[in-house]
Amino acid sequence: MDRLCDALIAIRKEIAEIESGSADKDNNVIINAPHTMQVVCADEWQLPYSRQKAAFPMPHNDKYWPTVSKIDDAYGDRNLVCRLSE
Repeated sequence: MDRLCDALIAIRKEIAEIESGSADKDNNVIINAPHTMQVVCADEWQLPYSRQKAAFPMPHNDKYWPTVSKIDDAYGDRNLVCRLSE
């Protein structure tokens, strides 16, 4: 429960950065989340925030990487269809 509360507080701080203008409204850590291991470990990083903020926003002992990023934003979140690649 503590980790959930800490995560929600961290997300609120990220929202406050957008509200204050210190984070880009259209290209920020929230819009681009989740960050897959492939994205974080890529040779090039062209996002306006650090890899650290994208991959490890909070101190922890373990990390679970998402296998996919957002697909079609909210529509994709509501209408997720998983298929095995051939």
